[in-house]
Amino acid sequence: MNTIENKKVRKGSLDKRTKIIAAARELFLSEGFNQSSVDAVAHRAGVSKRTVYDYYGDKQHLLLTVMEETSATVLNMIEQGISDHLLEFDDLEQALILFCEQIVVFANGSSDYKALIRLAMVEVANLSESFYEDMDRATEEGIIKRFIAFGENKLLNIPDPHMATKHFAALTILLVFNQPNPKDLDQKQVKHIITEGVRVFLRAYAPMM
Repeated sequence: MNTIENKKVRKGSLDKRTKIIAAARELFLSEGFNQSSVDAVAHRAGVSKRTVYDYYGDKQHLLLTVMEETSATVLNMIEQGISDHLLEFDDLEQALILFCEQIVVFANGSSDYKALIRLAMVEVANLSESFYEDMDRATEEGIIKRFIAFGENKLLNIPDPHMATKHFAALTILLVFNQPNPKDLDQKQVKHIITEGVRVFLRAYAPMM
């Protein structure tokens, strides 16, 4: 088979995979995993049922793939926030505030983030505990590395970077999303929650004198 034919095959496969994942995500969100059949996924994607099985094995693996691909956007969002604010800065407090604000803005405008959270909450019975552990680990990894660096540079006292990351998220980003009506918060309110959370975090992890 020549090079042009190879390219067509690869592109066709990628197109089908993309359509299958998009169709599965739409159905899992609208109908739920248990109520969504492989036949329905195939019909919406415009492929055969056999193609879905050939690419993803079964519906359970299809759900896992949907979650993994959707979470990849969230991971890229976190990496971008770290790159924008936590690698080079003059003021650590301001850098952490800007990082959190960027994450909140992105998450509020991201269909991938909303889909990930909704599926993660609704489909608990259909996803393994290890998946949630892996997802938590992946989302925390970049921040943990930065906190380790902050500790090494004497900017913070971080005896347990993993726990510090959980404290940081709980005091800032998660506190915003856990408000009774987070969608009703304006920019000033979000900034206040994040700023106060960052300040509490910095007091708790202040460098040793």
